[in-house]
Amino acid sequence: MRKYDFLFFDLDNTLWDFSVNSREALKQTLEKLDLIGQLDSFDEYFILYEQINESLWRDYRSKKITKHILVSERFSKSLEAFQITNQDWEGINRLYLEYMALQTRLFPGTVETLSYLKAKGYQMHIITNGFKEVQNAKLRNCGLTGFFGKIFISEEIKTTKPHREIFEHALKSTNAPKKKSIMIGDSWETDIEGALAFGMDQVMFLNNGQNKVPDSINSIKMTPNTSHLEIKHPIKTWFIHRIADLVTIL
Repeated sequence: MRKYDFLFFDLDNTLWDFSVNSREALKQTLEKLDLIGQLDSFDEYFILYEQINESLWRDYRSKKITKHILVSERFSKSLEAFQITNQDWEGINRLYLEYMALQTRLFPGTVETLSYLKAKGYQMHIITNGFKEVQNAKLRNCGLTGFFGKIFISEEIKTTKPHREIFEHALKSTNAPKKKSIMIGDSWETDIEGALAFGMDQVMFLNNGQNKVPDSINSIKMTPNTSHLEIKHPIKTWFIHRIADLVTIL
């Protein structure tokens, strides 16, 4: 008897290469608006944008700010730092999301792994923090829609990972027993800690060390022959470096 039957995947930076795709979408957005030439360095701008965006997303997940503030301030704060002012910040965001949806870079082995798992009869679904106007389009344009039964988008569920409610909603909606379900994601804070607190096994996608875990966890994880931990017995936390490694756990 296999361990799991229901697989719940994060999307951004787990299957869909958010870091590469978002950089390209942002570059295309600024080129379209003739703003990129006003930057001393796009690379420097992108670093600042990422820092500001992640800070705003933390506040959004904590329900300290609204979507309106997030999508406006990630562009106003980052561009004003480069003396670009008096822009339609929400308009920039709309164009950026349009370009985001057109990006199709996936992590190596994603399609092959999902094809294998689907052929084996696993029921696969998505739980993603994101905005409804772009997440479904991402999946459709990069050819992943057919692998998944249901797509749970935080904006539609009215709560985000790591909050318990989004995991509870997803499992209830798919009639998935918690003991036969597992969450696969790249973020320790949202995917792993969220599912762990809910009482659900998880897989941390390390992306060959690009995705970080807390030092206290990393020191234990690096013990020879350790493929998983029981941080909160009996719930298991697995670690993989590549998406293809997922088949060795299941």
